[in-house]
Amino acid sequence: MSSVYNFCAGPAMLPVDVMKKAQSEFLNFANTGSSVMELSHRSKEFITVAEKAEADLRNLMAIPENYKVLFCHGGGRGQFSAVALNLLGENKKADYIVTGAWSKSAAEEASHYGNINVINVIDNTDGIQRVKPCNEWTISKDAAYVHYCPNETVDGIEIFQVPNIGDIPLVADMSSTILSREFDVSKFGLIYAGAQKNIGPSGLTLVIVREDLLGNAHIDTPSIMNYQILADNGSMYNTPPTYAWYLAGLVFEWLLAKGGVSAIADINAKKAQLLYDFVDESDFYQNSITQENRSLMNIPFWLIDDTYSADFLIQAQEHGLTALKGHRMVGGMRASIYNAMPIAGVQALVDFMKKFAAGAQ
Repeated sequence: MSSVYNFCAGPAMLPVDVMKKAQSEFLNFANTGSSVMELSHRSKEFITVAEKAEADLRNLMAIPENYKVLFCHGGGRGQFSAVALNLLGENKKADYIVTGAWSKSAAEEASHYGNINVINVIDNTDGIQRVKPCNEWTISKDAAYVHYCPNETVDGIEIFQVPNIGDIPLVADMSSTILSREFDVSKFGLIYAGAQKNIGPSGLTLVIVREDLLGNAHIDTPSIMNYQILADNGSMYNTPPTYAWYLAGLVFEWLLAKGGVSAIADINAKKAQLLYDFVDESDFYQNSITQENRSLMNIPFWLIDDTYSADFLIQAQEHGLTALKGHRMVGGMRASIYNAMPIAGVQALVDFMKKFAAGAQ
């Protein structure tokens, strides 16, 4: 079978080495005679998996000791509610920075639980989208927290500067950028991320939360969304998504073997530059994001003549380049090039795009 490069935004492709190891252990994990998905989450074998996964993640992200790492259900959307329920407190006010589809959805969900101040920081001048500099954001002095999304998966917009908001806790939805480049965790009150992009399969969500933010959940918060309860029970208040947790641990091992986050960040920058440079030099394709806010993980592009788009997708599929259709909200194409996407996959896409453009013109 020839190589297939999966550009899906999520669930996204996983590293081949990870899939091979999981395959080899699928029926008999650690000589138990059972698959890891069949083991009790309280068995010594799975506790070893869980503890190593957390330790490796802490190593990869240099997570300080005063932060809890939670392995949760519910995906990123579940955290849209959980963040508000756990952090709004008596104040019930929070600022939400909106830069695209996911931060907008987070703000809408949080509005069910408190007074949400929506701050739109997108400038769309001359058809080019850019994010206003962080020092121009007007943050409420009495906000319980400030929420933003460093990388908008749908829109292909990334914020590379971490906002400096003083003592107000900063909350980040890192679902599509976690582990792709280095972040100073100590600058955040809480980080959350759905797993299905750079961590592992869908069904698992990571929460990294500073300990002083625990214990303030609204009385109506469901127990499985209460960060204090999850922390007190080692993320095992109820049965966690064990197989997804196991696979995430294998991804962390793979990433450490690659040299960690700094090493993969260099590769990610090269992959993105390869595709953006080609689009910029082409008169057949275009991208409408200013260079300083172009996502390294999700690269949207449009054909100048949209009548060719359907044929583009058909031929791309025939060349083993899958899941390139843009999100329904924005149209066009989107290449998601998370950590597991090799540079050879991006080169194959560029080669195909050249060939397709030449045949269409």
